[in-house]
Amino acid sequence: MRYALLLAPLALAFSVGTACAEKLPLGKISAYFNSLKTAETDFRQINSDGSTSSGRLIIHRPGRMRFEYGPPDRTLVLASGGQVAVFDTKSNQPPEQYPLKKTPLNLILASRVDLSRAKMVVGHGEANGLTIVTAQDPEHPELGTIQMAFSANPVELKQWVVTDEAGSRTTVILNGLKAGGNYASSLFSINSEVQRNQRRKK
Repeated sequence: MRYALLLAPLALAFSVGTACAEKLPLGKISAYFNSLKTAETDFRQINSDGSTSSGRLIIHRPGRMRFEYGPPDRTLVLASGGQVAVFDTKSNQPPEQYPLKKTPLNLILASRVDLSRAKMVVGHGEANGLTIVTAQDPEHPELGTIQMAFSANPVELKQWVVTDEAGSRTTVILNGLKAGGNYASSLFSINSEVQRNQRRKK
């Protein structure tokens, strides 16, 4: 499914050109993630079939994300409590759920990000002024990779591409992360969202 962006590795939407800037060290990128507690942004998603969608993303590290897709999809994807849940607002069925640890996003939602771990980073370079890092779970490389693009001054995550074990790729382009917001824990609660949906449909 195209919301498997949480389940697959990524491939960048731009081509790699001649290096024109020095790439960020992995330690600096790890420190960036470890200092990032909350953030939100609008995003645009390019799916493996070429279709596009957009919405709002909220990050609450460690372990939590909320993807709110705009119309016509109105789909909601939550990462919380070690699970990823996909809510189809057009269906009366319960959300599809997957273990977060089996998705590449687990790497950046971990309580402590350490990109220097052996066999975690399988690509580290520069393209068009951005640092490009491709990472995988060193214990489960078969689950796919996540390729992330970072600006340097300041260090900021700009986009990622998720590629699953079947080779399908989903690109998520961020429209400037706004860090430091306060968000209710219920925004990321899968059980609370299930209850809200049940009340709406009564």
